Amino acid sequence: MAKRPPRQDGLPSREQILDFIASADEPAGKREIARAFGLKGNEKIQLKALLRDMADEGLIDSAGSGRAFHKLGGVPKVTVLRVVAVDDSGRAFAVPERWEAEGEPPRLRVLERKGRGAALGVGYRILARTEKGRSGWIAHPMKKLLKGSELVLGVVHREGASYWLRPVEKKERRELPISDLGEAQAGDLVLAEKVGRPPRLAARVDRVLGDPFAPRSFSLIAIHKLGIPHEFPESVIEEAERVAERDLGEREDLTHIPIVAIDPADARDHDDAVWAAPDEDPRNAGGWKALVAIADVSFYVRPGSALDKEARRRGNSVYFPDRVVPMLPESLSAEICSLKEGEDRAALVCHLQVTKDGQLKSWRFARARVRIAANIAYEDAQAAIDADAPVEVASSPCSMPEIEGGIIDHLRPLWDCWRALYAAREKRGPLELDLPERRVVLDEKGRILSVAPRERLDAHKLIEDYMIAANVAAAKALEGRRAPVMYRVHEPPSREKLVALKDYLKTFGVEFALGQVVRPATFNRLIERVGSIRRPGEGRGPERKEKLDPGLRRGTEEESAILPQIMEQILRSQTQAYYSPQNQGHFGLALGSYAHFTSPIRRYADLVVHRALVRAYKLGEGGLTDEEAAAMEVTGELISNLERRAMIAERETLDRYVAAFLSEKVGELLPCRITGVQPFGFFATVEELGGDGLVPAATLGHEYFRYDEASQTLIGEESETTFALGQRLTLRLAEANPASGGLRFELPDGQAGGRSSARDERPRRPMQGKRGRPSNIRHQGRRR
Repeated sequence: MAKRPPRQDGLPSREQILDFIASADEPAGKREIARAFGLKGNEKIQLKALLRDMADEGLIDSAGSGRAFHKLGGVPKVTVLRVVAVDDSGRAFAVPERWEAEGEPPRLRVLERKGRGAALGVGYRILARTEKGRSGWIAHPMKKLLKGSELVLGVVHREGASYWLRPVEKKERRELPISDLGEAQAGDLVLAEKVGRPPRLAARVDRVLGDPFAPRSFSLIAIHKLGIPHEFPESVIEEAERVAERDLGEREDLTHIPIVAIDPADARDHDDAVWAAPDEDPRNAGGWKALVAIADVSFYVRPGSALDKEARRRGNSVYFPDRVVPMLPESLSAEICSLKEGEDRAALVCHLQVTKDGQLKSWRFARARVRIAANIAYEDAQAAIDADAPVEVASSPCSMPEIEGGIIDHLRPLWDCWRALYAAREKRGPLELDLPERRVVLDEKGRILSVAPRERLDAHKLIEDYMIAANVAAAKALEGRRAPVMYRVHEPPSREKLVALKDYLKTFGVEFALGQVVRPATFNRLIERVGSIRRPGEGRGPERKEKLDPGLRRGTEEESAILPQIMEQILRSQTQAYYSPQNQGHFGLALGSYAHFTSPIRRYADLVVHRALVRAYKLGEGGLTDEEAAAMEVTGELISNLERRAMIAERETLDRYVAAFLSEKVGELLPCRITGVQPFGFFATVEELGGDGLVPAATLGHEYFRYDEASQTLIGEESETTFALGQRLTLRLAEANPASGGLRFELPDGQAGGRSSARDERPRRPMQGKRGRPSNIRHQGRRR
């Protein structure tokens, strides 16, 4: 029999059980394991569950009678698998998450039920039933598991002689004792495995990731937490360098046209450029001709290549304040595919005819050779137009006066054509939500200089409208040739969301009819009507009629407090956009057909559209294959999921930077605005900065606060003090955790119950309805 291990408190670890079984000279069952480790009572019940988990994970298997275990040397009948690849047809391949046997783990083909193949992406974990087939191992999924559900990302800290793991997940507030520190030290960011079972749950360090607080490291937390691939295989890098040398071949020569690329001053890649001029065609009197030149990524990244498989696995580039995790290696994304000033580049060009009232009259797509006249920052392009004269701004990556004729001579026609496009946009009535985005500015060492809303200029709108025009043209061109289209779909809001919005707007005296046909312009009109909404809290009792106050006009203090919360609530009512070969239109843009064509360097969806255009227009190699066309639905769901992952990573990293920036202001009073209300408290964000933090209801004072779901308010039963969505108030920053991005606020001293600040900022109002259920308060992404 194996050597009896010393008595210890709690369950043995997986490693201790495996060592005991391996060293046993006779069958080792649950009874023998319990006796060897001195387990009694409830510990035996916990051991049974642990052994069952180990069997499911493929660590052990029962032998013969099922009452003895041995270390597994093959694939268990039921085990946890991790998806490592998804081919062009949507077939997923997985490997055992744990592999204790000698040699490489087997690769299993995952057979999913029809219609569910796209649900699995690289990195997903499944509980599956396995079998050995003629051509190898096969897995039948039983349950999709949370990715890394047994792994926790956290920071190691020391208390006396003990080490603890502080999770970086905001929702995970419980620290875990570390049973096995490995090579980690206090302050390290680590990936740890949860071991044991509550209440004796602990953590075993699996991997040391580095210092989470070092400059340019906050993004690493999101990268590791969400499993974002951030290192390219050597074979992919080598292939990228090889194809970068490819000759451009025969193309339409547009090098004589002064196309300009207008991008952020800190842009890492340039995949679009534009040009416009008055149209001499008498059939388009008063109109324009325009070019939207997009990097011809499909020329370099061919279907089925190592580059293509890696790009599909990533789905998109992920942009952080401190780095970019590109979809393609830098030799392509930042070099040969990037439209740089003065360099000949391969482009897929959309030729447009725009009428004088901004309608698209015609379009044509061609592979071309372009030579960008200038890379211009948004701010510099705007300054040139505003001054209506050649200018040179230090932030610009180009030397504008060197452009023949002066930059203004090339920008003015662009602006003239855009004004027509913009007028057509206004007539179409897309959803207009003016919600600012935050921008983190770092110094050369990665330290935070500032966090501020990103300014939105006409130059931004100009590029956006040219890109929308090209995207519409791409979708319609493919439809006209009956070719496959990867649509960007944004469905109308659901009735349930509209009912919730109606109830919310009613608290402001704003009516919203559910019987009408809801269009984006419907919401725009709601925003306009904010100028005559009821003052919250005026009047008491059921006999008081709802009062509309015409004095609340645009630009007033009351409106400035209410308008953002109305727009945020409208945003929450929207569905999330996704990719699909089935056209459902784009509700937010008020468009019937829309596809992403303009960013193939950073989005796989655009690369698919490029390939479809190459095939439809017979433009040469790199077109969409039959296999890709058949797998469009699978690809659409895959890249939609990867886009959501990127959005979460970018948002969480931004929150961490904001928390780090605010960590030096703990204890200070800050101007805040309530962004969410729940029965347990309310969330607030620092104005102009962002970053949500909680004010627990238990800290609001001695009285009980009732939650009204319809109006999303907390109301004091005694004082009727109200905390409501959108309310402005001053809060004290109690805690800022850069590792999790979490903030915690409290009311200023002497304002128990919030009576002083709440009354100053928002008059008291009668309680309505009953306490409701918690609702989702998270913001949705605004990507088009």
